[in-house]
Amino acid sequence: MKTISLIDLKPRYENEKEELLPIIDNVLSSGNLILSDENTKLENEINEYLGTEFCLTLNSGTDALMIALWALGIKKGDEVITSAVSFIATAAAIAHVGAKPIFVDVKDDLNIDESKIEEKITSKTKAIVPVHWTGRMCNMQMINEIAQKNNIKVIEDAAQAIGSKIDNIRPGNLSEIATFSTHPLKILNALGDGGFLVTNNRELYDKIKKYRNHGMIGRDQYEFFGVNSRMDALNAAVIRFRLKKVDEVILNRQTNINFFRENITNPDFKIPECKSNQYNSFTMFVCQSERRDELQKHLLENGIQSLIYYGTPLHLHKASKILNYKLGDFVNSEKLCDRVISIPFHQYLKNDEKEYIVEKINKFYL
Repeated sequence: MKTISLIDLKPRYENEKEELLPIIDNVLSSGNLILSDENTKLENEINEYLGTEFCLTLNSGTDALMIALWALGIKKGDEVITSAVSFIATAAAIAHVGAKPIFVDVKDDLNIDESKIEEKITSKTKAIVPVHWTGRMCNMQMINEIAQKNNIKVIEDAAQAIGSKIDNIRPGNLSEIATFSTHPLKILNALGDGGFLVTNNRELYDKIKKYRNHGMIGRDQYEFFGVNSRMDALNAAVIRFRLKKVDEVILNRQTNINFFRENITNPDFKIPECKSNQYNSFTMFVCQSERRDELQKHLLENGIQSLIYYGTPLHLHKASKILNYKLGDFVNSEKLCDRVISIPFHQYLKNDEKEYIVEKINKFYL
C-alpha cells in the first residue's frame, strides 16, 4: 500500500535537484563557507521581501529568539508573556536568558488570546512574545497597544510565518524584532537547521551582528563575549534559491487546503478559518478532530501519514514543572491539544491523493 506522506522533503529535492546541485557546487568550490556574500545577499533579499530594514542570518530559529531577548536586555528575574501553545523552543529561549515564561491561554485558532494578556502583566514583565502559530498571525494591533500602554517590548515568534500577513503587513514590521526558522520542515527551508531575525532598529542590528560572531569587531578584537550563531554559506545559498519560490509554494498549499475545506464535509473535522485580514502561509495545516487518536489510526491503516502538532501545551511539559503550572490552568489550550491533527497538504500532492484523503476522512465519520 502506498503511503501519502505528510512531509514534502523527498519530492521537493527531486523537483529542485537540477537547479540545486549547481548552487551547492558553486558554494563549495568558492572555499568561502562562513558569513560569505551569500549571507549578505540573502539578508538583503529577506529585507526586500518582508519590507524590513535589517536582517541577520543565524544558525536556528531558537537562537534567533534567544538572541532577540538578549538584545532587548531581557535577563534573570524578568518575566516574558507568551502563548501556552507553541514548540518548546519558545519557552526555552525565554528560560535560557534567565527570564520566566508566563503563559497565556489560546483562542480556537491556536494563537494567544490577546484579551487575557493584560491580566498577566506585573512589574517584572519586560516583553510579550506572540507566536504566529501555523503561520496565522496574531492580533498584533491589540498586542502592541497593550505593550505600549505598559512600556514592554514585543518580539514576534514568526518561525512559521514567512509569507504571512495581517492587514497586509508582514512580520517584522509590527514589533522590535521578529524571529524566523529555516528548519527543513518550514516553507522557506535550509538543508538543516537555520534561522534569521529582522528589525527596523539599527542599534539592535549592530549589537546582534557582533553578538552572533563571538562579539567580534575585528580579526583579533572582541567587544564582549558573544556566541557562535552563524548561518553557513551553503544554507544561505539554498535559502536564496527557495525564497524565489516561496510565494508559489504558499499558493499551492492554499489551493490544497481550499480543496479540503470544500470536500471534507463532517463538522467533527474542523479546519480553522482565516479572517479576512489574515494571509496565512500555512507552514503547518493544523486541523481539529473529534476522536483524534482513532482518526489518526484509521488514516495510518489506509496509508495516510498524519502528525500531532502538538499534543501537550507548554505548561504541562516536564521542563515546565519549575514554573508551577498544573492541569486546568489553560483550559482551551489543553482541550485543543487533545484535538489537533495535521494531514498531508504539501504542494506535491496529486489530485487523486487529495481525493483519497477526503474519502477516508469522510468515511471515518459516517
